[in-house]
Amino acid sequence: MASAHTTETELIPYPQPAVYAQVEVPTYEEGTHELGQGFSLPPTDGGKHAWLFLFSCFMLEGMIWGFGSSYGVFQEYYSTHEPFAGSANIAVVGACAMGIMYMWIIPMFVLLKLYPRLRIWAAPVGLTIMCLSLGLGSFATSVTHLIISQGIMYAIGGGLAWTPILFYIEEWWVCRRGFAYGATMAGLGLSGAILPVVLQWLLDSYGFRTTLRVCALSIVALNLPVLFFFKPRLPLSQTTQSREFDMSFWTCSNFLIFQSGNILQGLGYFLPAIYLPTFARSLGASSLQSTATLILLNSAACIGSFCMGAAVDRFAVVNCIGITALGSTLTVFLLWGLSTSLAPLYVFCLLYGACAGSNASSWSAIMRDTKEKRRGADTGMIFACLSAGKGVANLCSGPLSEVLLRAGTWRAGLAYGSGYGALIVFTGATALLSGWSYAAKKIGWF
Repeated sequence: MASAHTTETELIPYPQPAVYAQVEVPTYEEGTHELGQGFSLPPTDGGKHAWLFLFSCFMLEGMIWGFGSSYGVFQEYYSTHEPFAGSANIAVVGACAMGIMYMWIIPMFVLLKLYPRLRIWAAPVGLTIMCLSLGLGSFATSVTHLIISQGIMYAIGGGLAWTPILFYIEEWWVCRRGFAYGATMAGLGLSGAILPVVLQWLLDSYGFRTTLRVCALSIVALNLPVLFFFKPRLPLSQTTQSREFDMSFWTCSNFLIFQSGNILQGLGYFLPAIYLPTFARSLGASSLQSTATLILLNSAACIGSFCMGAAVDRFAVVNCIGITALGSTLTVFLLWGLSTSLAPLYVFCLLYGACAGSNASSWSAIMRDTKEKRRGADTGMIFACLSAGKGVANLCSGPLSEVLLRAGTWRAGLAYGSGYGALIVFTGATALLSGWSYAAKKIGWF
């Protein structure tokens, strides 16, 4: 038995099957639960502190990503109101906000790994940049101004504020890490269900300038309290501070297959969230009825994220991705493509949100499976690369969607002939291809 003032390397199991993350933790005398100079560590995978930390992740996810995912409401407003009405590239604002934020996680992860003492400052500094970006966006007079402020600057702040989750969540949640990531990402779904209603009301009542200023202040008011619980479990001096980056997972065929499917999914996934409100308007929907498409889409994504997070802790991630990819494909072609009224469109929003919206919650299992093949790989860097892949796809989807809409009206019935036909087919095709890892497993490429 080591003395209470010594340290030893302890192997902490990271979720089943056994993969181990090596960290330095202080040892303690049996029965005392005290480490070193009267210091004790809270338990992992449960307990008050672990749940409060997970709640803070849920809230940060909701505010950081939820605003970007609700850009469809702004898209509709900017397209029909001065000074942006008739301008091109309005969709690029939302694509930049989400796409760059996905990609920005890689440099932020590198920065916080090289300088771990900066992690505690990342969230408050990032949230401050987000507030400034929205405040500056409220003075915009052109789409270019919006792209710089509400798009690029917001993404930089959001990526910085979110990245510490990758370090802290592995300390607090070990055996139930898939569930923890799923619960975190469910915050995006819940906020995406609430924010569209609030944003639509603010835009209709006060215009975009006041709306952006209110959002900036709300980010501070809602996130400041949870920052008290957003903290590491292990003292910085007791964690293994390796500053090496093992990128060998890029030579792992499993990771490359999953990453390609992830990029394909991202190319089409964001399009419904951007264009569903305007598509609903083309069916005669009122302002509230068109906003309801985003509410249903994101509410279902919240539930889907919880389910996917729990599922990948128990079942093969390839099977989980294959099922959701098939479900997404069928809902796009059979529900959105055949919609001529709001009822089937709302059903589509629910089913598509539950299937496609849960995709990112499978990343924890991809990290786990990749680490089995490349033991030296850093799971946080794997996540960051998956996020960057989705970010590249998101950035491409904005300009691509403009091209698809200009493809002209197809000589087809139902929604396929509404002017959105090319967009619908592209979304369905990318949803189907996103699950090709299931086929790769069947033919023995795994």
